[in-house]
Amino acid sequence: MDMLWNGWGDPAEAAPLPDGVRDLLRDLLGVRPADTPPAALADLDVPAPRVGADVLAALARAAGGAASVLTGVPDRVRHTRGKSTPDLLRIRAGEVADAPDAVVLPGGHDEVLAVLRVCAERRVAVVPFGGGTSVTGGLAPDAQGGGFAGVVALDLRRLDRLTALDEVARTAVLDAGLRAPEAERLLGERGFTLGHFPQSFEWATVGGFAATRGSGQASAGYGRFDEMVVGLTVATPEGTLRLGRAPRSAAGPDLRQLVLGSEGAFGVITSVTVRVRPLPRVRAYEGWRFGSFDAGAAALRALAQDGPLPTVLRLSDETETMVGLARPEDIGAADGSADEAADEAAAGGADGSAAGARPGGCLVVTGYEGAAGEAADRRAAAHVVLRAAGGELLGAEPGEAWAQGRYRAPYLRDALLDAGAFAETLETAGFWPALPRLYEAVRGALQETLTAAGTPPLVMCHISHVYETGASLYFTVVGARGDDPLGAWERAKRAAGDAILERGGTISHHHGVGTDHRPWYAREIGPLGVAALRAVKSALDPAGVLNPGVLLPRADE
Repeated sequence: MDMLWNGWGDPAEAAPLPDGVRDLLRDLLGVRPADTPPAALADLDVPAPRVGADVLAALARAAGGAASVLTGVPDRVRHTRGKSTPDLLRIRAGEVADAPDAVVLPGGHDEVLAVLRVCAERRVAVVPFGGGTSVTGGLAPDAQGGGFAGVVALDLRRLDRLTALDEVARTAVLDAGLRAPEAERLLGERGFTLGHFPQSFEWATVGGFAATRGSGQASAGYGRFDEMVVGLTVATPEGTLRLGRAPRSAAGPDLRQLVLGSEGAFGVITSVTVRVRPLPRVRAYEGWRFGSFDAGAAALRALAQDGPLPTVLRLSDETETMVGLARPEDIGAADGSADEAADEAAAGGADGSAAGARPGGCLVVTGYEGAAGEAADRRAAAHVVLRAAGGELLGAEPGEAWAQGRYRAPYLRDALLDAGAFAETLETAGFWPALPRLYEAVRGALQETLTAAGTPPLVMCHISHVYETGASLYFTVVGARGDDPLGAWERAKRAAGDAILERGGTISHHHGVGTDHRPWYAREIGPLGVAALRAVKSALDPAGVLNPGVLLPRADE
């Protein structure tokens, strides 16, 4: 099934906002329905393909036949940009001038190689395409300059197999176009799991996880995706890279780490060898309440540094806790100011129940997966740490509710857009001592910039990936759309990006760089780092056709 062309996921799973929530958005944030309905697919003015019949014929020969090259409007539109809120606002407004000229569907590594050679020879830009879930401009290359004859989306959906499973080494070889649910199904039939469950799980692909250094919601127990990868096969215009002969090696720099996170700028990942683990016998989730975000963060740090680590460990700040736990009538008790709503959440009491009238404080969700006895022991030991840190056990309901709804947020974002709201996310990470100032600086930058634009936002944050040395911060912003939502968000995102670097954070923990974060990434790694990456790209992609403008800054930046 293809994803909804102007929104997230399966159209059958979409649901409108309840009237009470619409009323709350109107009263709290000034949200009003959009004046103009979204454009219809049939009404889009998509430019004719720029590439000629000779190029299309060469691509067809490379990819196994004419059926592997699609030039129809629906196919091209579905491969236009990713799924960030700016992406969706543009496509809902009918902006499709940057649609790829063709969609190419290779059937294996050798066909990917052949397609790349054709594109390099014909100066056609190539956008590797997995699940289409990028939220940082990773599918929106800067291909207008550079003398490109056109742009093709290289859709890897036909590379969809589990090709090997080694039960002794506990490794699996997965094709890059394999979607995460199918990967879990195939591994589960053999008694194993990858354990990688990001919010994009239902649609994202294995290759996309590797190309962006993804991190799943159970990262405390299973690790980030790049930590799971032990081998890679990569197609480039200059040939094939086969990386990973052993779990670890001292044979020079680890080139696997060069490809992980490269976002298709250096080559196209065609298969990934990953570490797998036995399917857990039990899965149990629960909630805890802490009086403040700082207190909750201290508890998470204690578990991350001294153990025991739950499989899932996440902390919501006061505002996110209020929105997640309170009933609509409780949130509506605020007098219309987003800041005052957050202050009310911080000051309110809690009765320990997800259905309580005043949840207050901050919610921590913990999850325990594994063998029954081991998971129970780890849970009991974690209870000791959390109670010693001031936590109050809320029971299973908040944790189970989170687990059941953890893939619903993108659908909720679409419903908010339909109602006239603006909703978007951004994330970062830093070392533990820097987190409090990083949190305040980014939150403040978003609030101040959007308030100045006349759209005061509700800014929420959670920690969902922890390490001995630090953690991530994931922000969600909801507000009225206003007259210029794209301009207002661009200014807010710029201010947040500046605040992240000034306070010692990284511009992305797991969303990637794309085109959106490119200027801050250049500042983060410095001119010499940029030069080193350009040298790598020159060696692997001398014609510069792979995802131009993604990851690597332009010469004038």
